[in-house]
Amino acid sequence: MSMLKAIPVLVAALFLGNWFLREARKAKMAGKPWYAPYLTIPGILIIVAFMIPVYLRFFH
Repeated sequence: MSMLKAIPVLVAALFLGNWFLREARKAKMAGKPWYAPYLTIPGILIIVAFMIPVYLRFFH
């Protein structure tokens, strides 16, 4: 049963990762700074996903 719960999360992570990678490649081809992909929607979503455990650890 837990494997069935993990599948949608893994699929969402796959889509988000591919979306971010496309944005990073576009930014690199355009000669933008290294932080430009992190200012896009997928970049912000990834930052938020990484900050959730930090928030739960220190502020909850």
